[in-house]
Amino acid sequence: MLGKEYGGQASWTSEIENYMGFQYISGPELMNRFEEHVKEYRVERDLAEVEKVTQSGSVFTVTCKDGTEYRSQTVIIAAGKSPRRLDVPGEKRFTGRGISYCAVCDAPLFGGKKVAVIGGGNSALEAAYDLTNIAEHVYVVSLEEWTADEVLVDKVESAENMTKLIGWNTTGIDGGTMVKGVTLQSVTDPSQEKKLEVEGVFIEIGTIPNSGIVKGLLEMNKNKEVIVNCDCTTSVPGAFAAGDITNIPEKQIIVAAGEGAKATLSAYKYLLRLDSEPKAYFHHIDKTANEHQGQGLPLH
Repeated sequence: MLGKEYGGQASWTSEIENYMGFQYISGPELMNRFEEHVKEYRVERDLAEVEKVTQSGSVFTVTCKDGTEYRSQTVIIAAGKSPRRLDVPGEKRFTGRGISYCAVCDAPLFGGKKVAVIGGGNSALEAAYDLTNIAEHVYVVSLEEWTADEVLVDKVESAENMTKLIGWNTTGIDGGTMVKGVTLQSVTDPSQEKKLEVEGVFIEIGTIPNSGIVKGLLEMNKNKEVIVNCDCTTSVPGAFAAGDITNIPEKQIIVAAGEGAKATLSAYKYLLRLDSEPKAYFHHIDKTANEHQGQGLPLH
């Protein structure tokens, strides 16, 4: 199991109320339970950032950014999505200095401060709701009317320390060593600008699939999601994909978990159908020795 972190987007979710077996659980707590569960099994794990996945014949090679390579007869792509960025002046400079893409992680740092949440979907309003219970004041800035679930809209709109700013585009973020303000531009009248004095900016404008690692290998749709069949097979035999990185219609934790189970079962059946017994189908290649290390992982 390869990845630079465990949990992904689920770790950023404060309230989960639609995962069977839990009437309520936080995202970080659920992901911790997932990780503890995995530790009970013989799964080799490496906290490494995958750079690309390629194929030569029937063998896949997974190359990590540190040069380490892994080879296997099957691969499951479950890399999820990453936050979409505004790409405005000041965003890179103040990331981690007042700009956050994870309210669950960073909201407590802004207690008693004025903050802005950029976006109008579920993730934006989840962040806004959390922040209205912590921050002095919350500005929710979006280009269009909110598209979040009605229950979230009701919760946020009822907060007395929230200002709703619809029809405004975020054009810049400024400050000194830390964020001090946000510049907005009217969508209907570009000559009209507004400046908000805030110490925190939470960017919640959606996510993009982490599918660059399989670009040129697997077929994708216009949204750069990996196209899968109902059994999680992709356009390449032996390659499977699951979760938010795929074109499944719903992006929910419970759906992604089910898709992961399907992908694993499909990969297992694929291995069973191979002509030769895959007794040692997994190898680790050390970046310095460049020789095969370790033993093949047994099938279960």
